[in-house]
Amino acid sequence: MNRIIYILAILCLFGCAKEEAIPVIADFEFEVFNDDFSIPVQVVFFNRTKGGEDYEWTFEGGVPSRSVNRNPGVIQYDAKGVYTIELTATNQDGSQGTKTLEIQIDDPVIVDFEITNLVDNFSPASYTIQNNSSGADSFSWTFEGGIPATSTNQNPGEIVFAEPGDHVIRLEISNGRETYDLQKTITVAPFLISDFEYQIAFDDDDFQIPARVQFQNNSISATSYQWNFEGAGTSTSTEENPKITFTKEGIQTISLTAFNGKETKTISKQIEFFKNTNLRELNDIKFGINTAHTGNTRGSFYTIAKRILFTANEITPGVEQDIDLVFFGLSNTFSRNRFVSPDQLSGTTFDELQSPKNTIFINSQELCNCPASLTPTQFDTMRDDTLLDNLVITETPGGLQDFDNTMVPRIVLFQTKEGKKGAIKIKSFVDEGQDSYILVDIKVQKE
Repeated sequence: MNRIIYILAILCLFGCAKEEAIPVIADFEFEVFNDDFSIPVQVVFFNRTKGGEDYEWTFEGGVPSRSVNRNPGVIQYDAKGVYTIELTATNQDGSQGTKTLEIQIDDPVIVDFEITNLVDNFSPASYTIQNNSSGADSFSWTFEGGIPATSTNQNPGEIVFAEPGDHVIRLEISNGRETYDLQKTITVAPFLISDFEYQIAFDDDDFQIPARVQFQNNSISATSYQWNFEGAGTSTSTEENPKITFTKEGIQTISLTAFNGKETKTISKQIEFFKNTNLRELNDIKFGINTAHTGNTRGSFYTIAKRILFTANEITPGVEQDIDLVFFGLSNTFSRNRFVSPDQLSGTTFDELQSPKNTIFINSQELCNCPASLTPTQFDTMRDDTLLDNLVITETPGGLQDFDNTMVPRIVLFQTKEGKKGAIKIKSFVDEGQDSYILVDIKVQKE
């Protein structure tokens, strides 16, 4: 009996005990991708709730806007604003917990600016800057070498750069949470310099008038030019690189003034021009014997206009018609030598030319039996073409005879197809085997 009473007492004790519910503590955290709060913003949520079994998420302004998953994944925000996130968690005991947070979504932060040059980039150069940035509320400008050097205005106005060279302009913007920066470089042109050089025309390189001169403008940071020429047919020019003919002998002054709207600089140089002697002087020309010419070591074919000796492999159709003088030396003994007309090569070892010129020669004045005569002394003292102009140069069988190396110096007279008269002074016969040559000076009329 007592045992039955004990068991009933125990059952009554446990049956009368009240069940205790499990509490719910709602909690969550979130992380913004790349810590970037500028739209579009992606946020991942982490559920830290304790005691919960079912969940209800609401995301104001988010996509999606609702979730019943424990961890809702990634939520995206596409518009600026302050939005509420709410999590309500429950369990089977009927317990419930709620947590709300606010998240601030910002407009995208874009840093950009545009630089405009005022007038030109010559020092001192002025620039204005248009701020095209967005999503920011603070601005910090730095202007390397500029006046002013810094600014916190959204649009800093006019900036002046006095020193030539590259200058960095940097803008840093912020919305209070994120900071972005951008830099650009402007180039201020060097200080104005006026300078030039000149090149005399090939045919006028003895600086005898009339002389044609090509001027090369080397000015820096200039936009316009004013030239002044003494002793020229054209006294002034505004061209950048003028070509001028000088007609007066003596020392002539050339001035160039360069402008760029802010500065003016002038430079002057002098060129000396000489009286026209109508005499071209060509010195130390080495005419090779026939083996030197055909072996392409020393040329035997000469053009007066270009002042060039050509070897056999250099004779092209474009060259053939320009040849004035041909020297034929039989060997390095110099026992038989003569200058021959370009159209009379059949008696030499040279190939005949196409469309050749005709040049009249007097190789041996002593055998010529003609009135034309010029001594080595007269050659050396010749300062103009008077002596040449008075010569009557005609070909005779005796004048065309070969000569040897027994007479040094020797004067050979000639007249070109164009009627220019000239003299060749053979100064020496140089024995270098198959590369042997004669060393000569030439004086010939220009016109």
